[in-house]
Order: sequence, then C-alpha cells, then structure tokens
Amino acid sequence: MMSDVKITLLPFADLSGYTEGFTIVSAQWGHDGLAYVLLMNEVPARKQGMFVQTALEQQYTYKVLVASEDYIEEIVIPEQQYFYHYVQPLHDDLLLVGARAAYYGREQYDRNARVWSREGVEIRDFLLGDGIQNVQVSRKGTIWVSYFDEGVYGNYGWSDPVGASGLIAWDSKGNIRYKNTAALIDDCYALNVVNEKEIWFYYYSDFQLGHITNGVHTESSQVAFIHPGISGSSGFCTDGENFLFEAGYDKHGTSFQFKTLDTSGQLSTGKVIEFVNEEHGSLQYVRQDCRKDRLLLCTEQALYVVTLEEVQAMLE
Repeated sequence: MMSDVKITLLPFADLSGYTEGFTIVSAQWGHDGLAYVLLMNEVPARKQGMFVQTALEQQYTYKVLVASEDYIEEIVIPEQQYFYHYVQPLHDDLLLVGARAAYYGREQYDRNARVWSREGVEIRDFLLGDGIQNVQVSRKGTIWVSYFDEGVYGNYGWSDPVGASGLIAWDSKGNIRYKNTAALIDDCYALNVVNEKEIWFYYYSDFQLGHITNGVHTESSQVAFIHPGISGSSGFCTDGENFLFEAGYDKHGTSFQFKTLDTSGQLSTGKVIEFVNEEHGSLQYVRQDCRKDRLLLCTEQALYVVTLEEVQAMLE
C-alpha cells in the first residue's frame, strides 16, 4: 500500500505582471535550467469544434517569458498566423513549434517549426511533423520530438506520417539525426532529454520506460527498457536512480509517484505525493514539465519548482 505525502512548494517566479490579456499555452524547461513560458493573446477556436488549427485566419501575438529565480525576460512575437504550442532555446535563438501540421499535397504542408532571434525576428522555418506530444532541445541544438497517436498513424492529410516511429531527433535545420527503431510506439506520452547522450521516453501501449544512451549516434546508440508500474503518466523526472512520475490515468493534475530503481533493475512501488502551495491548499497548476531531475509546475500566476533531491529529503 502506497502512503500519501503532502509537500509544500513555494513560488519560483511570479508571472502576475506578465499574464494580463494573455493565456499560458505551455511552460517548459530549457537545457540551460531556465523556465520558458509561452503565452498567446487569444487561443484560437478549434475547427468544427474538433480540429486544432494550424495556419490561422487572423494574426495573434505571442510572448515568451524566460524565467529564473532572479529575473524574467519578456520577448514579444507579434502578428503571427500560426498556432504554436512549444518553446525551447536553440543555441542563441528560440524555437517555436506547433503541435499540428497539415499535409495539402506533394511538397505542400505546414512548416510547424520556426526559429526566432531573441529580438523577435524570424530566421527560418521547417517541418517537424504532425501530432507532436513534446519537444526538448539539447545544449548542442538537437531537437528531440515525441509524437502522439495521430502523429504516429496519420491525420490532417498525412498518409505517410513523419512521426510514424514515435520519437525522432532532428538537427537545428530540420534534418533527421535519429529515429526510434527499438520500441513499437503507439503514443509517446513523455520525454526527458537529460543531455546529448542520455534520453528517456515513456510510451503506450506497453507503458514501458525507454532509456537511450549514446544519443543520436545510431550505430552506437543503445536502448534499455524498464517496466515502471504506472499507466498513462504524462511526465517524469529522473536522476537515473530515482523517478518522479505524474500519477497517470484518472489522477492527472492531482498527484505524483516517487519511485526508486532497485538492484534488480525494477522500480519500487513508491509513494504518492501531493504538492500543495504556500497556503497549504492543493496546487492548481495549468501546465507542467519534467526535465532531468526537476519538475516545473505552472499556475495562472506563478511557477513552482522541485528537484528529486528535495523530494527525497522531504520523504526521509
């Protein structure tokens, strides 16, 4: 029987001065340990109430907040007619990516990745495929992309979907450097790019945890698998020995599970953790992200951060 533990988190960064008139689209860790928050002045309605738009009929304004404990940098990208969902640092620039990309015909499709300067100037665009679940960029500029089921099996006009393998690494110009061949991925639920050579991923339908070592060098890359004993988790952080999983099906947005790798290579049953805010109320976050050994929780007004080392210390 897993025991429940409540852990209080204090705000890492106050977003209240930047959110008026904007909606938070995503909040992600960068490889640099900074938090990158993407905001939009209005979220476009779905087509026929069902399909996420790609190219938009009117112009929208985006903001990117780059947050540390000491400062928040604000970058405005106005007059855009594409629906972006993710932002990552790419060398000295920013990469904005839309989760959806429609195929219209031969060599005609949405280029759903765009590189911007920190001054808000567009540099280049390229295709990363439709049905993107997550995007994480390494320090050297390798773009790791995981895909959900529509990206794997095809929709939005794609009969031969780019993301059929479920997990791809691209270079900074949009060329494929690595493609998953080790796992049969129907839906890649979660991704954690630790560094250039170490990448973790968690996927359906087996609900296994894949661990890539040696990175994008296909000839020397190795993939090992662990059964984590959790179904439907949307994210996890790890230091290689300890894991913090979002709790999975029927528990999204409510709790996490802390697990430890034992000597047999299996994960422990673990402990259920609920994070609470500084007022000891349930932490109502709207976005989350996991990278390396750190969890990022984003509410409408603030960012909260916790490391595995801090969680482990609180459990002792």
